[in-house]
Amino acid sequence: MYLQWCMDQTTPFLPGISPALFGRQRRSQLDKIRLQTEQLRQATLSRLCEIFEPWLPIKLLGQDLQGSNSRKRTFPINLTFWAFLSQVLSPGSACREIVRKVQVWSVQHHQKLPDSGTSAYCQARTRLPLERLGRLHESLALKLASRTNVADFWLGHRVKVVDGTGLSMPDTLANQQAYPQPVTQKVGCGFPVTKIVGCFCLASGALLHWVQGTLKDHDFRLFQGLLATFQKGELVLADRGFCSYANLAALVQREVHAVMRIHHFRKLDWRVGRRLGHRDQLVIWQKPCLQTDVWTRQQWKQLPGQIPLRMVEIRVAVPGFRTQRIVLITTLLEVNKYTAAELGQLYFRRWAVELFFRDIKITLGMDVLRCQTPAMVQKEIAMHAIAYNLVRALMQDIAYSYEIQLSRLSFKGTVDALRQWSELFQTGSAHSQRVQKIRRWFYHTIATDPLIVRPNRSEPRAVKRRPKNFRLLTKPRKEMIVERCRKWSQKPANNALN
Repeated sequence: MYLQWCMDQTTPFLPGISPALFGRQRRSQLDKIRLQTEQLRQATLSRLCEIFEPWLPIKLLGQDLQGSNSRKRTFPINLTFWAFLSQVLSPGSACREIVRKVQVWSVQHHQKLPDSGTSAYCQARTRLPLERLGRLHESLALKLASRTNVADFWLGHRVKVVDGTGLSMPDTLANQQAYPQPVTQKVGCGFPVTKIVGCFCLASGALLHWVQGTLKDHDFRLFQGLLATFQKGELVLADRGFCSYANLAALVQREVHAVMRIHHFRKLDWRVGRRLGHRDQLVIWQKPCLQTDVWTRQQWKQLPGQIPLRMVEIRVAVPGFRTQRIVLITTLLEVNKYTAAELGQLYFRRWAVELFFRDIKITLGMDVLRCQTPAMVQKEIAMHAIAYNLVRALMQDIAYSYEIQLSRLSFKGTVDALRQWSELFQTGSAHSQRVQKIRRWFYHTIATDPLIVRPNRSEPRAVKRRPKNFRLLTKPRKEMIVERCRKWSQKPANNALN
């Protein structure tokens, strides 16, 4: 229809030019104009990511799913991706604020002003293909992992740290059916919870892979979905929630090493096995007779009947630490190469995964998701993973440029600087001298503000700020009685009447 309307608005054909030839020329001109308009429209938010251009392969997004002959949407796939990414990088930003940002950029680039409603943007987010977001994340994670030097490895091994966490989401019927709330919570008072087990690169801090499940899925059950991602010679660092015979045997089959804290249900007997040193024992774990429901019968039969492991006790002499004695189990059997002190220092670095999850959950606001359906929840988690890795890639580039340790750079400080400096990157092309000069200043401000070194820091888990004196929601919201004065809710009913 659009092409037919354009043909109707043209002038009469010139002598000597056939209508068919004129139509082909006119059609090619319209295609060029449409392509230029599409590039300008996509550039309205891509200016924000001039900083991320070296790491993000935008070509993986491809073209819109509706095809080249369909109508042009207000929010094409590339524009929707940049808008969604901008929303993730600014926790607390509502969809209306992102639409306003698109409107401002549209005016700056002399584009058609989008509608003020959020319906078009929300519908465009639902059309984002999850498979393409996964490919974007995988490509970005591989770039981050490949840029780590051998000097960043631990005794020649690439260390991957694994841990699990929970995420909350809006209380909708669809979310409750897919991700039920805790059974101890009253109906209508809780929120759906999803659990994810993430695999991070210890050297770069990049989120490499993750597996999503419900609250009922234990960490070791979700860990099975990560086994295929580990490569030969790598080392998996995890806490005791993942320490089981099946997980360790599966890693041994793949020639992947592991260092874990021994599970608290397993009985310790230092009299069994061969003594390698003080509280350093070589033990043989036998395959259990009972098969868990996590593994199929064929997978269970493929596991070896026994595996040799090394059990090491580490004593913690740091004042203020809760645990004074830690027993590790590992597949690293060479005592001279992997001493007990080095294993203890490596496990002490496992706390970095808690900081990684804090960055992505608190700084980027992933602890409470905002999407209303399970499908959009998965896309929101994928977008948070992409945004987190982009910030990590930026920090890695700054660390290599200024020859400082990556752990000395602040994730939150980098995100704060990114929000303020991104406006300056909207002038000129990515390779212009002005943009390159702005980039050097931007890197300099982050590199010259390193974190303070606080070894063996210990603080109590306590909150100083008191909560507001609102009543707790102990019933569904429709059944709650609204108090005229919230202070009365803290007093008995007879005193309130007096």
